[in-house]
Amino acid sequence: QEQLVDSGGGLAQPGGSLRLSCAASRITFSMYILAWYRQAPGKQRELVATITRGGTTNYADSVKGRFTISRDNAKITGYLEMNNLKPEDTAVYYCNARGEGIFRSNDYWGQGTQVTVSS
Repeated sequence: QEQLVDSGGGLAQPGGSLRLSCAASRITFSMYILAWYRQAPGKQRELVATITRGGTTNYADSVKGRFTISRDNAKITGYLEMNNLKPEDTAVYYCNARGEGIFRSNDYWGQGTQVTVSS
């Protein structure tokens, strides 16, 4: 069964760092756009960052210069490096893979990983 598994969340102090991972299985990973979303309590899910098949990245203004999205197609894993964390980054983070080409009807989500930024 195709799936994404998010991991790497936890508790960090303001100014600290965390690295999230998104491990795929049974997915032709290289044919998918990878994205990270987050949802804070009482708020809508928001797009944090995307990376295309060719490696082009885009970020929400709130995380530019602090977060870095990357992918390793050989390891079928995506990453979100988060630096200089702020309390407002506290949320459940979800990995998303959206297919292109013959896989364009496919859209997969990870189960989410909690990130809490607090002193």
